Amino acid sequence: MDDFSNLDDVFENESNPNFKPWGMEVNAYCMLMHLSSLAGFVVPFLGLALPIVMWATNKDESPMIDKQGKIILNWIITATILAIIGVILIVVLIGIPILLAVGIAGIIFNIIGAIKANKGEIYQYPMSIPFIK
Repeated sequence: MDDFSNLDDVFENESNPNFKPWGMEVNAYCMLMHLSSLAGFVVPFLGLALPIVMWATNKDESPMIDKQGKIILNWIITATILAIIGVILIVVLIGIPILLAVGIAGIIFNIIGAIKANKGEIYQYPMSIPFIK
């Protein structure tokens, strides 16, 4: 698991302090990355594609974007696995509460992550499995 406890290292290692992805500050961009995951509730698969595109196109320019993007992608993968388990377990009725819990947690974690990112902080989503390091 990555150690995100020392944020000073993240900001000191910014390769280009004048870098503005999509014309916005890095913190605002990271906030938008977290919130873009919620787009999947409106347009199927957009909540998966948009954060990946945002992260992949700017991860080399900013260590903060790279760290935030990895956290978001790890949660998306974890939530997908939990949702698949929930769908399978619908047969025995325990899948319904699992799906509700994953959906509610996804909304809450993304909002908290967005708020923290806007402040320049790293928020590690609880229960997220670190697939991408």
